[in-house]
Amino acid sequence: MTDMIKYAHQPRIAVYPGSFDPVTLGHIDIIQRASKQFDKLIVAVLNNLSKNPLFSVEERKELLRQVTRDMPNVEIDSFRDLLVNYMEDKQGHVIVRGIRSVTDFEYELQMASTNQKLNPRVETIFMMTNPKFSYLSSSMVKEIARFSGNVSEMVTSEVEAAMRLKYKDFV
Repeated sequence: MTDMIKYAHQPRIAVYPGSFDPVTLGHIDIIQRASKQFDKLIVAVLNNLSKNPLFSVEERKELLRQVTRDMPNVEIDSFRDLLVNYMEDKQGHVIVRGIRSVTDFEYELQMASTNQKLNPRVETIFMMTNPKFSYLSSSMVKEIARFSGNVSEMVTSEVEAAMRLKYKDFV
């Protein structure tokens, strides 16, 4: 009973990790929905060394701060370590992952199982992406913006403007 009382007073902290290069309306949908489920949602930008990002980690964090400014329980951060180590550092209990397709689920299930093996105290929840964003990926948005295509229904105006600046000398 004492453990139940102690646990009941701990804030429910979740972490939504990702590269967010760039943050899309699909990401924002997951952030909005997850922020309603937890006392605190940390959106953690992964510095993935295997990818060639358009935006630096700091630029991605700033864009995330802009698009989440009206969500008081959302914190923006970044990490370079194993996610389960980051979860321990932040006292996070739940990893939030968005799922667009069966292919996403297979990959995410493997990651969730690995994280569970590394730290059994951390749970992963999957949130289905809103169907209107199920086709959307950061890679696709970057490709369209790179060739001056219209991404206004895929990202916020802040993100679109930042992408236009990055690609202004490309075409």
